[in-house]
Amino acid sequence: MYNIKRLLHVKGKKHVSATEVALSWDSFNKGDVFLLDLGKVLIQWNGPSCSIAEKSRGLALARSIRDSERGGRAQIGIIDSERDSPDLMQIMRMVLGERRGELRDAVPDTKADELQKANVRLYHVYEKDNDLVVQEIATRPLTQDLLQHEDCYILDQGGFKIYVWRGKASSPEEKKAAFTRAVGFIQAKGYPSSTNVEVINDGAESAMFKQLFQRWTEKNETQGLGKVHTTGKIAKVEQVKFDTTQLHARPELAAEQRMVDDASGEIQVWRIEDLEMQPVNPKMYGQFYGGDCYLVLYTYLRSGRPHYVLYMWQGRHASVDEITACALNAIELDRKYGDEAVQVRVTMGKEPRHFLAIFKGKLVIYEGGTSRAQKSSPEPAIRLFQVRGTDEVNTKATEVPARASSLNSNDVFLLSTSQLCYLWCGKGCSGDEREMAKMVADIISRRDKHTILEGQEPAEFWEALGGKAPYASEKRFQEQITQYQPRLFECSNQTGRFIMTEVVGFCQEDLDEDDVMLLDTWEEIFLWVGKASNTQERNEAIASAKEYLKTHPAGRDLATPIILVKQGYEPLNFTGWFNAWDPYKWSDGKSYEEMKSSLGDVSAISEIKVNETADLNNLSLNKRTLSTTSLAGSAAANASSEYKSHFSHSDSNSNSYSNNYNSNNSHSSPAMVPNGEGIYSREVLMHRTVDELPEGVDPTKKECYLSDADFHDIFGKSKDEFYQMPKWKQQNEKKQFGLF
Repeated sequence: MYNIKRLLHVKGKKHVSATEVALSWDSFNKGDVFLLDLGKVLIQWNGPSCSIAEKSRGLALARSIRDSERGGRAQIGIIDSERDSPDLMQIMRMVLGERRGELRDAVPDTKADELQKANVRLYHVYEKDNDLVVQEIATRPLTQDLLQHEDCYILDQGGFKIYVWRGKASSPEEKKAAFTRAVGFIQAKGYPSSTNVEVINDGAESAMFKQLFQRWTEKNETQGLGKVHTTGKIAKVEQVKFDTTQLHARPELAAEQRMVDDASGEIQVWRIEDLEMQPVNPKMYGQFYGGDCYLVLYTYLRSGRPHYVLYMWQGRHASVDEITACALNAIELDRKYGDEAVQVRVTMGKEPRHFLAIFKGKLVIYEGGTSRAQKSSPEPAIRLFQVRGTDEVNTKATEVPARASSLNSNDVFLLSTSQLCYLWCGKGCSGDEREMAKMVADIISRRDKHTILEGQEPAEFWEALGGKAPYASEKRFQEQITQYQPRLFECSNQTGRFIMTEVVGFCQEDLDEDDVMLLDTWEEIFLWVGKASNTQERNEAIASAKEYLKTHPAGRDLATPIILVKQGYEPLNFTGWFNAWDPYKWSDGKSYEEMKSSLGDVSAISEIKVNETADLNNLSLNKRTLSTTSLAGSAAANASSEYKSHFSHSDSNSNSYSNNYNSNNSHSSPAMVPNGEGIYSREVLMHRTVDELPEGVDPTKKECYLSDADFHDIFGKSKDEFYQMPKWKQQNEKKQFGLF
């Protein structure tokens, strides 16, 4: 697989993909990414006006080729600036010749998206009534589930290349006919005679083939801690019995229930006092006063890693300075946690469901006052609270004016006086609501509790409320949740002015790294912040979200929560609104620059010395860069694991891959160890980086240095049996036991 020389063109805005183009400077332009593949070395050339998405997709493709087709042993160099990469440019000039004239401008990405969608076509090849049928079934975006193991398919990449995908269970006749028809496409469609037809076997798909699909997942591939891939569903708002244990298995349920998790994480609460954060006594957690502002940090684990939600609760009677200080302190607290927190603005009385759930049914909202030690005014002797909720997930008590007209026959009310605490149970309340009210009553008052039913109130009860008065007594109709279709908007100032553009029929691919996106789910407004968005876009987006609510023709509630979500740290109640959300799309939250730095010191490639009399594929590093190369090689192995959800290693079904790879890289047997010397214990060899290995140990053949007994104990077979296996199986087992 090292004997290769090709140029790949990476382009697109919403649907970034790569095509093989002529190996010439004439193929280049200023606005796209080009990948020069020389076998042992891959050089990514980034045009001066290319997008972050194109850079990221180009680097992901380069890493996929390195890890799945070159055994992790090729090196990647990146040219962001030709002036800063003279040695890499020298290699490119040796391959492509000297460049003459200026580079041309790129075709606009939006137009390229249309061309790509029109040019990529998938044809189904199958037998029907003893006849062979070739039927066009899809254009871009293609999905993996279109490929059925029982049949063959032809994927026509608009004349750039034609792929023939052969299902494992397809018949020999179908396989032969599919190839014949693919070759026939070249003449029938007027493609150049040099158009390449590549045969792809089911289960051994190349990186170039997989990147043409919206998403590619290997069978039984796990995500995070053993979560097997399942196809996602679009969230639909319908009445479902809510089970918090289903949140992670069903992200669409997390979306419709507006729940990040099962609310079992940890809570920290601060009150804004003198414009600074003051910790709240944990005994007071869940009690919020309308004259204060609070910050609530919720921490939960997902895939073994901490995630954060930062709630900014704004009291109705808090001062403007306190509200501003609350927002500023939230930014500082977010930075302390690596800018990973999901920020949620909570207006008093509009607490989202997850906010209720984290306080386990003990949330109490006081109309005014403060929880500070030095209170400006004494607390009223008589207070009335309306309690709504049936369990720990959805219950809160809200203070209402202490008069009879505040009562409602459908709910439970707590009347706190200097002598007693009355639990008033309306005729329409349920047993669950009464039980939750008893729990809240212990928080509101330490006085004796006295339960009374509607219509059986003592005179003292009415006296405390200032006398009888009419109140709402009709049976409440259950709220009908209309099926609101969520809407996604792109917020961008790339044209020089800030505009919001609606994305129709949206999916995860539409979340642009360069911009801020607004997702309206009716009960909440999400602002998704791309890694490469600028400050103006972020500030304008927040103001525009408020303006969006004000001008909405349906008369939206201006207190609707606005939730700030950062790219790579999306909670389940956000991702559930998207079809088949890929949690690894952005490399676990890494930006292009972070992905680039994870390669190790990529400048090592710029010190490659080329033997001009030898073939260009025989690039090698000089001794001065050996240690740096080892570092990059170690990073390559780590990256292979990190990217397994996107790209998997090819298997022996791909004859061209396994034969070439084995012939060029045949694994040495233990006889290579001179004179039987250099046998080391397993502890010295397993899970060790190149720098940690004993001097003289070949890092690509660690298993050779094991004793026969240790080898058999680890692999469960002899060395002879091990080396008779296909190369890819050897590599997988070496990775499994930390010897790769």
